[in-house]
Amino acid sequence: METLATLFSIAVTYAIINNVVLSQFLGICPFLGVSKKTETASGMGLAVIFVIGIASFVTGLINQFILANEALLNLGIDLRYLKTIVFILVIASLVQFVEMFLKKSMPALYESLGVFLPLITTNCAVLGVALNAITYEYNLLETVVYGLATAVGFFIAIVLMAGIREKIEYNDIPKPFQGTAIVLVTAALMSIAFMGFSGMNI
Repeated sequence: METLATLFSIAVTYAIINNVVLSQFLGICPFLGVSKKTETASGMGLAVIFVIGIASFVTGLINQFILANEALLNLGIDLRYLKTIVFILVIASLVQFVEMFLKKSMPALYESLGVFLPLITTNCAVLGVALNAITYEYNLLETVVYGLATAVGFFIAIVLMAGIREKIEYNDIPKPFQGTAIVLVTAALMSIAFMGFSGMNI
């Protein structure tokens, strides 16, 4: 029962309260670049959920059984310094898989995502999840829940931003605020709104 409560707490905390984009300011590049249309934003959000979900599981396994393996540590072999480069290789491989899958089965979405799809490899949110899970000392199950919750938080943020941008596109915005300026103002207001969840005790 305590485990379920812990997992629920992790899920709610990182999906809403401590949102990866609006509270931690990770993954800003695709958040601003792919949030022009709701359909494209949804596609990017789902791709990120898939990549982070699988990456958190695989990197958790690698860390637990190879890099931070107790048997190796007892022998004086400490491979934990390799975590960043190993995790980047895992993430890059997963993104290649997603890219090939979308190119073959969803060419329209693949074209609309453009350069931002391969940029998931360098999306600091994906690597941040893998590294933070070690810092927070989560076990494998907690790592996967943490990764999925963070990815869902990214999905929520990017879809909300896309919806707002579609609405304000037809508004009469003062010239100095047109384009990127109004997008940044919107992101700031969304971040302030999400700060309201920080008082929740989960």
